[in-house]
Amino acid sequence: MTRKLSSSTRSPTEDSIFLRPDEDPVWLDEPTKIEKTLDGISSKDESTKCKDAPSSQGEELFLHKVCALVLQLHCWVALFAVSQVTGYWAFFVMEGNGPFYSIYKALQVIDFYLSFILPYHPIFGVDSAVLMKEIANTKEHKWIVNGTAGIGVAICVIMVIHTVSKWQSGAGSGTVPKELGDRRQSVSRQPSFTLSEWTDAQEDLLDLDPVPQTPVFEIGNDSRTEADSATLTVTPVGLQERRGSNVSLTLDMCTPGCTEPYGYGAQLSPRDQSAQEYLRQGTHVLTPAMLHIRAMDDQALQAEFYETPMNFVDPKEYSYPGLVRKNRYKTILPNTHSRVILKSDDEEDFLSTYINANYLKGYDGEEQAYIATQGPTVNTVGDFWRMVWQERCPIIVMITNLEEKNEKCAEYWPEDSVTHEDIEITVVSVTQEDDYSLRVFTLKYEGEERSLRQYWYTSWPDQKTPDKAPPLLELVQEVERAREEAPPSSGPTIVHCSAGIGRTGCFIATSILCKQLRTEGVVDILKTTCQLRLDRGGMIQTGEQYQFVHHVLSLYEKQLSHTAEE
Repeated sequence: MTRKLSSSTRSPTEDSIFLRPDEDPVWLDEPTKIEKTLDGISSKDESTKCKDAPSSQGEELFLHKVCALVLQLHCWVALFAVSQVTGYWAFFVMEGNGPFYSIYKALQVIDFYLSFILPYHPIFGVDSAVLMKEIANTKEHKWIVNGTAGIGVAICVIMVIHTVSKWQSGAGSGTVPKELGDRRQSVSRQPSFTLSEWTDAQEDLLDLDPVPQTPVFEIGNDSRTEADSATLTVTPVGLQERRGSNVSLTLDMCTPGCTEPYGYGAQLSPRDQSAQEYLRQGTHVLTPAMLHIRAMDDQALQAEFYETPMNFVDPKEYSYPGLVRKNRYKTILPNTHSRVILKSDDEEDFLSTYINANYLKGYDGEEQAYIATQGPTVNTVGDFWRMVWQERCPIIVMITNLEEKNEKCAEYWPEDSVTHEDIEITVVSVTQEDDYSLRVFTLKYEGEERSLRQYWYTSWPDQKTPDKAPPLLELVQEVERAREEAPPSSGPTIVHCSAGIGRTGCFIATSILCKQLRTEGVVDILKTTCQLRLDRGGMIQTGEQYQFVHHVLSLYEKQLSHTAEE
């Protein structure tokens, strides 16, 4: 029997990606407090709280209604006063008075009317009665006075009807207003991509709306759609570990001085252990037919994505002063077991060996097939080139612009030639394609010379997805061809965006899964995602990106089928 965690224990601080110290998991197959109360199992204190809740809620609703009605009455009174002053001002102007003096006389009339309602001394003089006699004896423009009075009466009648109807409708609904009820926030977003077809067999694809609809999951709600239990392996996971919302993945820019001691020898909590177990065992094999159907089922994909642990690293695990300057985002850190360790003359100096990068397995468990890393910062450009040379990397895939509202990546390559850490980097050629540019570099260090290719893909917005899938597939295939042409002694392919988890995760997953689809005829996107997150937390950052990977693989299978038929 498998068990799933309830989302009702979600931390109220939605920007946090870690559990509160006092937060405990709540299992979905256990009765909730409300259910226990209805069954007569809960304690007396809980029952008392349940009985008192409607009363306090009713009082809050009543006070809110009263405040709303008072505010509306003020608005109606202001409208009435403006209409009357305007009407009498027009009357006095037509009678030959100046515009400013007419305003004074109009205010005197209002003063006269209010003296019948409120016991106070006249504000605008004591000759209001004389003025009213003057108005009554005037016949030439009397229609203005009558019209003004009619407008005032109409406003009063409408005000009464509106107030009564509002009060009755509010009392009948018995619901708490939105701002007083559950404050819920969508953690899903409309996909920015559209499904593009590679072949002419368009009748094989299901029709899509111009903007595909994705489910809206509400925070604090346990009504998430579950994936197919027959094909999806699910194990208990830590709640915050499996959160994949855009809100929870808001990346905080680095600020200096955030260091807290935390030992590497700490044992995993049961919650962390369950997350690791899920990532090691999660699987959902899809045949081509299942893949096409699954790619259209946004709701099931969202549910599967949110159930998958993110496996982020607690910043407390890195307690070295000055390390903050080497991380672009203080919450996105390399998982310790798979991080790239730079060689240094002083191996005891952690900072000299540190870079925010992880080795990732490739297709069929190939060790160190990729390196996923953050976009280099001004402080880490030298470290980045040290890693490129140390790991003998033949290819760099860059999937970010240099700036997207703010800096996403430093321009770590030269226009012509530059030297970093005694490594001479020279640009040999630059080729501009439709969706990416290709730079070929020559690297020289201590008499040895190597060739390096950089593919810079610029059509992918941050935390979103490309508008079209074919350009990404073309880039994946081009990088695969370049990798096959690289010398046998070459090392991993470096892939980076800004944080090195979202767009980077999508590209690497797509590359792995394309190989699996060609070789085995099936794909396991869930298993691949889990494996990537075991090596680097947060890979494939949003539910929208997870859907996009499915769409890309669906289109790639269509391409393979069309080619086979020809």
